[in-house]
Amino acid sequence: MNAQARRDREVRAVLEAAQGALPPGIHAEAVRRGGRILRRRRVVRRLMWLTLCLATTVFFVWALLARPWVEPPSGTTPPLTGW
Repeated sequence: MNAQARRDREVRAVLEAAQGALPPGIHAEAVRRGGRILRRRRVVRRLMWLTLCLATTVFFVWALLARPWVEPPSGTTPPLTGW
C-alpha cells in the first residue's frame, strides 16, 4: 500500500468516525458565509475591472489631448536676418 492510499484510508476513517459530531446548523452557516464571501469577491472583481477600464479611458483621452509624442513648440523664435 502506498502513502496516498494509506492517507486516504486514514481520512475516511476520521470522517466516518465523526458522523453526528458536528453541531446542528453548521452546514447552513457555512453555506451562508460562503455565499457572502463569493458575493464580496464578485463585487471586488467588478470594481477592479471598472477601475482598470476607467484608467485606460482616462489615459487615452489624456494622450489624445496632450500628444506627448509631438515635440513641443520652441520657446523662442529664430532671429530675422537677411531681409
